[in-house]
Order: sequence, then C-alpha cells, then structure tokens
Amino acid sequence: MAIASGHGPQIKGFGTYGFPESHAASFALLVYVSCYIKCHYPDAFAAALLNSQPMGFYAPAQIVRDFREHGGEVCAVDINSSDWDCTLETAEKLGAIKHALRLGFREMKGFSETHAVAIMNARAEGFTSLDDFAQRTKLPVAALKTLAEADAFRSIGLDRREALWAVSRYVETGTPARMLAGLPLFAARQTAPLPAEAEVVLPKLTLGEHVLQDYAAIRMSLKAHPLALLRQTFAAQGYVSAKQLATTDSGRTVQVSGIVLVRQRPGSAKGVVFATLEDETGVANVIIWPKVFERFRRVVLGSRLLGVRGKLQKESGVIHVLSNSLIDLSFHLKSLSDAVPPSGNFLANADEVRRPVNEDQRLHRRRRSVTAEAKVLPKGRNFH
Repeated sequence: MAIASGHGPQIKGFGTYGFPESHAASFALLVYVSCYIKCHYPDAFAAALLNSQPMGFYAPAQIVRDFREHGGEVCAVDINSSDWDCTLETAEKLGAIKHALRLGFREMKGFSETHAVAIMNARAEGFTSLDDFAQRTKLPVAALKTLAEADAFRSIGLDRREALWAVSRYVETGTPARMLAGLPLFAARQTAPLPAEAEVVLPKLTLGEHVLQDYAAIRMSLKAHPLALLRQTFAAQGYVSAKQLATTDSGRTVQVSGIVLVRQRPGSAKGVVFATLEDETGVANVIIWPKVFERFRRVVLGSRLLGVRGKLQKESGVIHVLSNSLIDLSFHLKSLSDAVPPSGNFLANADEVRRPVNEDQRLHRRRRSVTAEAKVLPKGRNFH
C-alpha cells in the first residue's frame, strides 16, 4: 500500500490510516504473500531465498534445513549440474514437492560468478574427467581447489579427497591452469595432458571430517548435522534434543545444546538476550536474563556450539529455556576430525603414512588450536 504526501491508505469504513497502521498493513500483506508461496511453492520459495542472500535472520543452512524437514530434496553443488544460482530439478522421489533444490556455485566460499559462468558455458553435454574439465573451462588452479574442497566433482567419480589429490597434479602459472605437459621440461610430451601416475589408494575421510569440511566450504552440510554425530556424547551428559523439549513438562530443568544461529538483544527488552540454537532435530529458543548474561558474557558471545541449562517454559505453544548457566561446547567439534574407529587402523591425512609402531600417528600431529574446527561453523548472527 503506497503512502503519498503524508496520507495513509483509504479503507472504506475505517478512514485514513497513519504511518504505524500503514506499516502494519503493508507488513501483513508481505507476510500473507510469503506464507502462500512457501505453502504452495516451497521449492521455488527456498531457491529464491538462497539466491537473495544475505538477508534476514537465517543463513542458507537454516533455509535448506527447513526445506528438507518439510519433505524437500536438496542436491549438492556439482560441476555437471549446478549454475551460479540455486536451481530446481525434477525430484527423484515424487511427492508433494515436485522439484529438488540444486545448490548453486554461489554457496561456495571464495568462488566467483565469473568462474561459474565459465563452467556453464563450457559444460555442453557434461564433463567426463578432471582433465576434460580443466582443459575446457581453463579455470585457475585455485578455483579447481575450491571446487574440490566443496566436493563438487562427485559426478565424475571423485570425492573430496580424491579431487584434491588430482588437482595437486596441476601447477599455477598465472592465468588458466596449465598442466605439467605444458611446462618446458615436458614440452616434448604432447600425447597426453598429464604423465601417467601410479594408482594411489587414499584413506577415506570420516563422516565427521566431511561435515566439517562441508561447513568450511559451503557453510552447511547435506551429509549430516554436527550435533547428530555428537548426540551420543551429549546425551550421556544429560543434554536433550530440541525436539524432545516439545514432550517435556513445562517447569522442568533441562539441558540443551546447539549451534548458535541468532543472538538478539532488542533495546526494548531491558538487556534480555534471546538466542536460537540449532541441533539435528530443530531449533531451541533460549532466554538469557541480564544477570546471567553478565556472568557468561564471553561464553554467550564467543561460542559456536553452546550448552544451556535452565527451566523449560511453555506458553501458548511457544517453548523457551530460561537459562541459568551456559557453557561453551565448541571444543567437542574437535572430536569430529580426531575420532579414531575402534579398529585403530585409520589415518585420515593423505600426507601421512603408516609406520611400524602400535599407535596412530594422528595423535602426534602438529598442534592445532582447540577452536580450529569450531571456526568453520557460523558465528551466529547478532541483532540489536
């Protein structure tokens, strides 16, 4: 509803609306239209939100999670299927939502639209190998590495680690990636793009490592949620899932944990902080009173993975946890990359080799900050 010359919209029987009423009416219309599209065209709605980022409270990971929770199918970024923007494809499992959501190259950190367009223009009937891809797109090695880190070569039979290993055979020479065959030392060898190499069997990444590297590359993971992999550990410590809060009696003391999505401290809330935590089952809303916030300020503002203990409050279908203590659980994310299977026969780093000693060399790797893994998760969005 337009407002001109200081006059509000005219509605028969109600006179002229002022600015507050006009603002409310306009917002109500936007909400109605958005709800209608989300209800009847959830696939297009999710794609449009992703292609309009950054915007609003929620990051792409939460938009994707919500779409999947409502029955939608989401496909990973891939060199043979993705465009720059997120697009729609015919879903493999036909249901209420007829289209699958294909993530676009825009979701990858550090990948330019120019490189995405180069892929789209050179793709034709599809790429068949990394050599074919590199020759036709002429992307720099840095871009190939970014694609490998995002696990975007699966359609040509290369997972993340295999793709990174294959990309390492290329060298950076300035503009497009040139292969070893193009260097002076190999100038006489023009029969193949790269010299033959002995087959190397690389150790497989664990699911936890894939999840962390997905978050590092595209800020989300379609493979699993970090909390799903830590659920057994947290359950043993008394933490319940966000979904369990719905079936827990109001007034009970509970413990919840999750990735910090949003922190809000409205000026009208007298210093109260509202936090939203996400686990593999959904979101939990947390209220942090001013005195509690002052006691745990560093934890509240610095945690990527937050644990909360407090009283459960349910009112008119709204569920909150009134916190009385908080703890930074981010260090638990380290176990996703350091976990050793019971067999003890695992090394994930491709540049390490098995030595004839009865121990895992990963336990003696270079020292890393405890928060190194936590840094790949989103910081959480702060609103005042």
